[in-house]
Amino acid sequence: MANVLITGASGFIGMKLTSALLSKKHRVFGTDSTPNGQIGTDPNYTFVQCDPSDKEMITNLINGNKLDTIVHMANTVDNDLDSYITDAELKRAKLTDKFIYEVAGNSEAKNFILISTTQVYGIQKGREPIRETTSEKGSSNYVDLKLLSEKMLMKGFKKSDCVPVIARVAPIYTAEYTQNLRDRVYDYKEDVAFLINDGSYGFSFCCLYNLLDFIKGIISVPSGRYDGIYNVCDSEIITAKQILDFERDHHSVTTIVQKNSTSGFSVNKAKAKTDYRYFDPSTSLMNWKLDNTKSKRIAPMKWTLKTTK
Repeated sequence: MANVLITGASGFIGMKLTSALLSKKHRVFGTDSTPNGQIGTDPNYTFVQCDPSDKEMITNLINGNKLDTIVHMANTVDNDLDSYITDAELKRAKLTDKFIYEVAGNSEAKNFILISTTQVYGIQKGREPIRETTSEKGSSNYVDLKLLSEKMLMKGFKKSDCVPVIARVAPIYTAEYTQNLRDRVYDYKEDVAFLINDGSYGFSFCCLYNLLDFIKGIISVPSGRYDGIYNVCDSEIITAKQILDFERDHHSVTTIVQKNSTSGFSVNKAKAKTDYRYFDPSTSLMNWKLDNTKSKRIAPMKWTLKTTK
């Protein structure tokens, strides 16, 4: 079994990942600035409460526990944290990443997994699938944070035996957590759900369990070269109609308004720059599909909206 360190272990994804790894009898070390309910529930779980910028504590965790894999989710802005990314957060994330990469690169760890975001691709022209080689056109503080983190990781691990893996994750959902789904079909200003025409347009998302399977696949150390960037997402887009049908069956849905086009939607450029959750409804009909061919070599990406739990 592997020894795994998770930074950001008290976040939404961090908690789920911890439970998944403990169920497989892995030894898990978690760190976060806030505690979590898993402390003391499993002898294979050790939690250290500290800020991700606490160099001494994080260094001791990495160097003192013969880690196999480090999963870096601190500064990921999990869905239970404030969605606004300030200049101060950008600076703190940069300093945090710098020393963590340095320590991890000199450690005995086999893998280092950075949780990034598909937001880095931004608005693309055309309908070609978005692959890992597609140009990064994202423009927001969160995109700046993650792109810098990616570049620092790949540069810092050039001479290291530790394998750097960047997981560009599409917006996460589960059967219970559907906020990212709802954001694509809800007008918060008018307080109504909406469909454009028949709602057959769609979006790329990532069922949480596809991400967990991917991380577990990297922890098991796949054969051959596996460093680099991966799009981690569902294999098919989820249409607006499917989202509203799911919300209607599982959660409360208010009035649904049918629209004929994307005209009339306003774009808040200031909010789009600082709020990592902001969605521009005028891009609804773009139907961008993320190509997850590379990540399917690590995990089957079998989970869908119908099979999520």
